[in-house]
Amino acid sequence: MLRAILNQTKRDFLVVSVYGRKGADYLRQKLPAFNNAAKGSPYLVLTDLDRHPCVPELIEKWFDCHLNEFPKRRHANLIFRVAVTEVESWVMADRERFSEFLGIPTNLIPEQIDGILDPKELLLKLASKCRNRQLRDDIVPRLGDKRKIGPDYNGRLGEFVQSRWRANVAYAHSASLARAWKKLVGFHPIYKGLKQ
Repeated sequence: MLRAILNQTKRDFLVVSVYGRKGADYLRQKLPAFNNAAKGSPYLVLTDLDRHPCVPELIEKWFDCHLNEFPKRRHANLIFRVAVTEVESWVMADRERFSEFLGIPTNLIPEQIDGILDPKELLLKLASKCRNRQLRDDIVPRLGDKRKIGPDYNGRLGEFVQSRWRANVAYAHSASLARAWKKLVGFHPIYKGLKQ
């Protein structure tokens, strides 16, 4: 998701290292190190709102401060974004392309996707209506399967995001994505001792 967004900003961002893929707890644990390292190189951290009731509470917990202290606690080169409520909401926010991908009517996807309490559940429900059996079986877990997602859930959605998903269309249906897009498009790193 982040690679697709960065590419679509048409900025000359260069991804040197990728961390994470170990869940939100890992990112939260490493956040102080990322924030410190941002003094020398920009860092971009994306997490889901997930179980937190709101973004301000998540920020206070992750940065161990009151919300009014957050701007001073976070280094200017650390871009910290929260997908509301899960990154699946951003995937579905390009309603037209996502409905084409699954072969379902666009009107099944809410216009303001950030209001969905469980985007992953909605995505799986929509994918279960897909007429392409292979695609459906890759995304949706089989009946009786202990897994909550299909065997190639991440692969299929990643393929969609990289090849068809449009951030500049999707952000009209997701306020959290719109904020992330605006932040990335307008981002300029700050380095101490260098004239800007």
